[in-house]
Amino acid sequence: MTDPRRNLPSVNALLERDAIRALLDQAPRSVVVDAVRATIDSARAGSVPGSDAEWSAAVSAALGRAQRPSLRRVINATGVVLHTNLGRAPLARAAIDAMQRAATGYTNLEYDIDAGARGSRYSHCVSLLRELTGAADALVVNNNASALVLALNTLARGKDAVISRGELVEIGGSFRIPDIMERSGARLLEIGTTNRTHLTDYETALDGGGDVAAVLKVHRSNFAMEGFVAEVEGRALAALLTPRGIPLIHDLGSGLLIPLDEIGLTGEPTATDAVRSGASLVTMSGDKLLGGPQAGIIVGARDVVGRLRENPLLRALRVDKLTIAALEATLTLYREPERAMRDIPILAMLSRSLEGLRGRAESLCGRVGGAASVVESSASVGGGAFPNARIPSIAMAFAGNVQALEARLRLGDPAVIARISDGRLLVDLRTVQPHEDEILATTLRMALRS
Repeated sequence: MTDPRRNLPSVNALLERDAIRALLDQAPRSVVVDAVRATIDSARAGSVPGSDAEWSAAVSAALGRAQRPSLRRVINATGVVLHTNLGRAPLARAAIDAMQRAATGYTNLEYDIDAGARGSRYSHCVSLLRELTGAADALVVNNNASALVLALNTLARGKDAVISRGELVEIGGSFRIPDIMERSGARLLEIGTTNRTHLTDYETALDGGGDVAAVLKVHRSNFAMEGFVAEVEGRALAALLTPRGIPLIHDLGSGLLIPLDEIGLTGEPTATDAVRSGASLVTMSGDKLLGGPQAGIIVGARDVVGRLRENPLLRALRVDKLTIAALEATLTLYREPERAMRDIPILAMLSRSLEGLRGRAESLCGRVGGAASVVESSASVGGGAFPNARIPSIAMAFAGNVQALEARLRLGDPAVIARISDGRLLVDLRTVQPHEDEILATTLRMALRS
């Protein structure tokens, strides 16, 4: 029997076929040619299309894969609200609109309209951050790790930076506080033990004849320590450091601006709390509990923030106009905390009622048939915040060959990222936004029919 792979058509022969030639209206010739080559290579390694229609479909599919963006929309059905792998916080409508306005024309990014002269991109968002946190000054860079690097490089380059051993944490993606401190040029000076650090440990380091230029306090936002533990609060540290003229850098991490006690999430300090405790600088993320774009936010004393502005490294860490626009719009929502809870997606997700989630789940189950059932679930905040908090939630549960169903959903368009637990595939609705319900129902029906 003759192997059909011996008679594979050439690239030019396939390009002469009408159905494939028509693809040249959809993409540049070079891209279509690459799709044809990829289809032939695939046929050489596996099954060979038979008819012209099969060849056309195979080339069209290869072309679709080649043109598909690398960064794609997904529906987060994992139950992890701040899912780092899925881009953390989705933006509020106001932030999206602000980005669109900034993207479609010129802006006063570095132009002072009132003075008619050159301005600074670092002036934007400052007044809002001062208003919302009570800090004297503020600065925005591209993420919280860079905010910490900038602070340490400015205040402690070539000198000692004191930190408790219990705060030498890994903050995700294998980024570790000791590594960040080393890259900043500061010398790491560890004190205390893993589980217990006292004020006397700081006093010994400060009075030990070394060259201490700063003290770093890192909020352990992504894990909790219990039992025989002790740490020094920011207020006590500030009282110790202020007479000595040594700045306290408080890496807050999560960027929480308003308390979430009313929805059962307690224990996470707000930026205002950190500022009031006397920290010289407070650093935090923009895309975690704050609910804005990726950014590193620095608030604190005017003279200390001023020193950071003068650091040449700042130019390498600066943010663009789209980030500034989105952050400003998000911060503006916090002037009315009730509106922030309603309009900022991650805060809305965290505060949704079980009754509302159950109603949506029942409606969706009815639309996808009898394959799904409504079950209670447990969601989490994610993003290194409230690590011990388990949030009651509602999910759609699917049984059977859940690995195959998970793969079909994950490879769909849009991709639906769910989780497998106890032999069932769970589509957790706490992290699915209501406007996604229609496309989720359609995607589920298609995956179930496959």
